[in-house]
Amino acid sequence: MAQFFVIHPDNPQPRLIKQAAALVREGAVIVYPTDSGYALGCHLGDKDAVARIRQIRGVDDRHHMTLVCRDLSELSHYARVDNACFRLLKNNTPGSYTFILEATKEVPRRLQHPKRSTVGLRIPDHTVALALLEELHEPLISSTLILADAHHPLTDLDEIRELLESRVELIIEGGSVGLEPTTVIDLTEAAPALIRRGKGDIAVFGIED
Repeated sequence: MAQFFVIHPDNPQPRLIKQAAALVREGAVIVYPTDSGYALGCHLGDKDAVARIRQIRGVDDRHHMTLVCRDLSELSHYARVDNACFRLLKNNTPGSYTFILEATKEVPRRLQHPKRSTVGLRIPDHTVALALLEELHEPLISSTLILADAHHPLTDLDEIRELLESRVELIIEGGSVGLEPTTVIDLTEAAPALIRRGKGDIAVFGIED
């Protein structure tokens, strides 16, 4: 049965953040709030937890998992970022974007796209998520909370608890969350390419509707 933490959205309680981080390090799969809805998360090095997230989502290894980072310096540790790309990231993070970037050797092969050696990365604009990442001192492996065969993310906490309390170890309530998933932008080529339209504005990347 999952634990349920209510964490203050503006002033997260350090005790609860430390407990949540400890659960992640011990192999937990968690549900946590972001600026683009709720997400599933687990420890970077835990392949069993990653497999559980894929099972909940109903996706295979061709689906990009996301490394959720606390800041740009951490993001650039896991992705190859040139100067132009860095400027784009600096101007649009934190925010409701997931960026597809070329992975560095720091990213386990099982988390990269099997054919492209790319990985999704993001920096969320949510106080609770950032507090958890700061306590962990490393990214979370993450995926939008969309169940297998569903077309839309789960946004209601009562429904999340009902459906997932036996499949995850922790559910975090942390105030309001966005109701749209992130906008996914591929930055591996010369021009940014839209992969998924979501909450983040695409005009800042020179992409037209």
